[in-house]
Amino acid sequence: MTETAPRPTLEAVAARAGVSRATVSRVVNGGDGVREPLVERVRRAVEELGYVPNQAARSLVTRRHDAVAVVIAEPETRVFADPFFALQLRGISKELTAHDNQLVLLLTEGRDDHARVARYLAGGHVDGALVFSLHLDDPLPGLIQGAGVPTVFGGRPGWSDGTRDVVHVDSDNRGGAREAVRHLVDLGRRRVAHITGPLDQTSAADRLQGFLDVMGDTGRRLVAEGDFTPGGGERAMRELLDRSPDLDAVFAANDLSAAGALRVLRAHGRRVPEDVAVVGFDDMLPVAEQTDPPLTTVRQDIEEMGRIMARLLLHGGHDPAASGPGTVLPTTLIRRASA
Repeated sequence: MTETAPRPTLEAVAARAGVSRATVSRVVNGGDGVREPLVERVRRAVEELGYVPNQAARSLVTRRHDAVAVVIAEPETRVFADPFFALQLRGISKELTAHDNQLVLLLTEGRDDHARVARYLAGGHVDGALVFSLHLDDPLPGLIQGAGVPTVFGGRPGWSDGTRDVVHVDSDNRGGAREAVRHLVDLGRRRVAHITGPLDQTSAADRLQGFLDVMGDTGRRLVAEGDFTPGGGERAMRELLDRSPDLDAVFAANDLSAAGALRVLRAHGRRVPEDVAVVGFDDMLPVAEQTDPPLTTVRQDIEEMGRIMARLLLHGGHDPAASGPGTVLPTTLIRRASA
């Protein structure tokens, strides 16, 4: 049996570099007060010996774990079925990896999991939290803030009482929705319907408001609530056709809902876009480019949202480009064959 070579120690690095153990510790842990020539000697010795810091000991010294919790307030079945979450996690993971941080994924199957998440965060296992897909009556924000960890939220914090600066990253949901509906109106469509997302989430509420900005309060009669899933889009589309068989356009609050709506329209013999024009929201390419016909939609940079959330957390929540605690990314209408 081959014996494993002993792991290089801090003392071995100090001996190789010709400095004290304390000097090596300060360099390895990012401390100040070490002259640059000594820093270079220590780094060279670390590289030559293949020294890897003991993370547990390093955490005791620096009070850092180089780990960030990503909390998604949705059940596992939703997270792994919706490409939105994969894109946002990819952006977060890229940014954390670039800064040598680990991602710890925490999901909530129900309200019973919220206390578990809060206990984990309060236990000092991570340096901060990225939280998204919250609902308006969700107790998670209060529990997480009570845990005392730095936090960046994804989406406009509709649950905030306005007395605290809540660092968050969002897309221009209302403006993007307005652009989508104006496009439909400019095409000559007059009976424009809207399939919402779950209205206890600010993204869905903002997209509904953008629809009403263009259509006015009279547009409310052609609003059906969905849930950001293909099945929810199907149910809402059937409801809208029963209510208004002569509708000629649909703005769906996300691409998955739009995909469900397209299936129902096809089953009812409605041609898209000749009879009914359809616009979605997200521009998730695995969905938008594979619908029949390909989907006109509002693009939000989901991956970039994740990157910015992670970047803000790692840099203390400061975004020089933002006028307040919120960073809002622009949206763009992407025209394809459905409208």
